[in-house]
Amino acid sequence: MSSSIKYSYMLFVVIALAVAIGGYFVWQSFQRPPSPSTPPSSGGGGQPPQPKQITLVVISRHGLDILGKVETAFLSSPVAKKYNITAIQWLTPAAHLWVSTINARGDIDVAWGGGPVLFDTLYSEGLLKPLSGSVLNVVNKLPDTISGSPAKRFDSKGNIVWVGAAISSFGFTINKDYLKTYNLPEPDKWIDLANETYGLTLPRTSVGVANAVTSTSNTRMYEIIIQRYGWVDGWKIITLIGANAEIYDQSEAVRESVISKRIGVGLTIDFYGYTAQIQAPGVAYYVLPKDGTIVNADPIALLKTSKNVEAAQAFIEWVLSPEGQKIWLDPNVNRMPINVEVFNTPEGKSRQDLYLQYNLTLKAATIEFSDELASSYEQALIWFFDSTIVKPQAELRSAWIKLIQAKVNNKISQEKFKELVDNLANPTKLTFIDPLTNKPTTFTMEYAQKINSYMKDVDFRTNICSIWRNAAIARYQQVASAVGG
Repeated sequence: MSSSIKYSYMLFVVIALAVAIGGYFVWQSFQRPPSPSTPPSSGGGGQPPQPKQITLVVISRHGLDILGKVETAFLSSPVAKKYNITAIQWLTPAAHLWVSTINARGDIDVAWGGGPVLFDTLYSEGLLKPLSGSVLNVVNKLPDTISGSPAKRFDSKGNIVWVGAAISSFGFTINKDYLKTYNLPEPDKWIDLANETYGLTLPRTSVGVANAVTSTSNTRMYEIIIQRYGWVDGWKIITLIGANAEIYDQSEAVRESVISKRIGVGLTIDFYGYTAQIQAPGVAYYVLPKDGTIVNADPIALLKTSKNVEAAQAFIEWVLSPEGQKIWLDPNVNRMPINVEVFNTPEGKSRQDLYLQYNLTLKAATIEFSDELASSYEQALIWFFDSTIVKPQAELRSAWIKLIQAKVNNKISQEKFKELVDNLANPTKLTFIDPLTNKPTTFTMEYAQKINSYMKDVDFRTNICSIWRNAAIARYQQVASAVGG
């Protein structure tokens, strides 16, 4: 073939290709682009639509150490994958802020931990949604009561609105080395901690408690003392414990102070005591008070604000299952499970020490305790504690030290000592002006119940707390003056 023919042929091929390519792009320009919101057809080559990723929102009173372990275990579980739960958002406000937080957010799925009174408050506020579906398969296997206390709460139609996810007892943890160093007796009753014996080391504090405003577990203990000893004597015991004590913002700090030998005895929930026993073996140990405690079921519940009801109930079911209950067996957690089947797992069989404590807890000396009664005055109790014990503790302790020294030095008789203790700590002898009536009144149980709902109002609470604090300071100064202070 001649060179001119070859050149003509190649030129023809190039022109043909250019025309074909150009035609393709012209044709493409007239095609409607696919809508990004239109899913690919099942017969095409596209990927199927992805399920919605769910972030559960959980409000809790559990510590972040526990919640972190739960998050890691749950998100890697088949349950989380099945329901496409990819994250958990934890909210941990103080108990008295739960109702306002839940209402303000409007998207919280689950409430978990904080005790029966808190959950009964949520129920009375209409914030709990009855459990339904497969979660009931595990719930129905759990006990309705534990040591006489409810482990489930039923509504008027027989639906379960909360269920215990763990059980707890309440007592105190002792550091034997501290008590030996300061020649203090080992207490075995609540009333022991109000004894002037533990005031002899003041101003060095040998007892530790947590503020009722920030600790639901310590609030429960104050309620136990009141229901065990009655309103007047109960508050006298609580006030004198407060005079003897270092008052912490968090109950975890009480536990750590016992372990580190900063104090000799601290009010703790059971699992803090068991953790102390592990971290300070032979030195720290947990005491179930002989004058009575209670065994609580610590609840979990579905909230009416949940946007992910099916996934939220799957989470609750996992928490209650033997797999989820393993979290409590962690040596850094040491909580009592509600589902005893967890002790049949390999992890459960390795914690025979906790199983022994579980059985001892069920045999503890328990008192008859009314959640309804505690709930009727709980908010008033919390803020009265803060206003008359925490805020004016310096004045309270000063008067208490003077009383003790006067008794030790025989400046006053035993009868006079009791009289002045009554003046110092009897709530019905604290006279103040009631903001509702502008009349003098005292802090009786009936008055506490009367104002309980008013304590939600910030202005009312601020006003009455200021009134209580000033009245408390005045009476502590009067007692101090009575013994020459």
